[in-house]
Amino acid sequence: MSNCNLCASEQNISDFLVDPVPNQAEVSLCEKCLGAVNSQDYSDIHHWHCLSEAIWHENSAVKVLSYSILNNLRSEPWAQDLMEQIYFEPQELEWAKTRVERLSPDEGVSPTFDSNGARLLEGDSVTLIKDLDVKGGGFTAKRGTLVKNIRLTNNPEHIDGKVNGVQIVLVTKYLKKV
Repeated sequence: MSNCNLCASEQNISDFLVDPVPNQAEVSLCEKCLGAVNSQDYSDIHHWHCLSEAIWHENSAVKVLSYSILNNLRSEPWAQDLMEQIYFEPQELEWAKTRVERLSPDEGVSPTFDSNGARLLEGDSVTLIKDLDVKGGGFTAKRGTLVKNIRLTNNPEHIDGKVNGVQIVLVTKYLKKV
């Protein structure tokens, strides 16, 4: 008998195909996790704390699915923290980004581009192309600073990222995708 790869439940386990192609692979999900993933209803926020273990799973498909669920919960501080901790191999990261992009509703939000016109996606890394004074932070973010695991905002001219351990909003015209 297998357990749910996300929450470890033993009840009503089914296989779920984590796509998109070519990386598709199956994971085992309980009825509760499967229903939420299929409907993209992650409103039972407390249930998803189980992802703090699932994101370290040896199966890439479990990690990618965990990341896409966390992306839907990114307004929760604990989910943001987990997203910043995830380690992906390069092919896993591409798979996760593709899945998030495919499942994210556009809702009229314009895509976000860096200073060179490269499209920025959730989880990308960027470097600063100019020294920037951080208002209220009391420091200057230096040119060449690497900002990992960015988060997109509703404004296509801004992204969220951590510089010197401080979460700040950065203007995309001063960024270059790595």
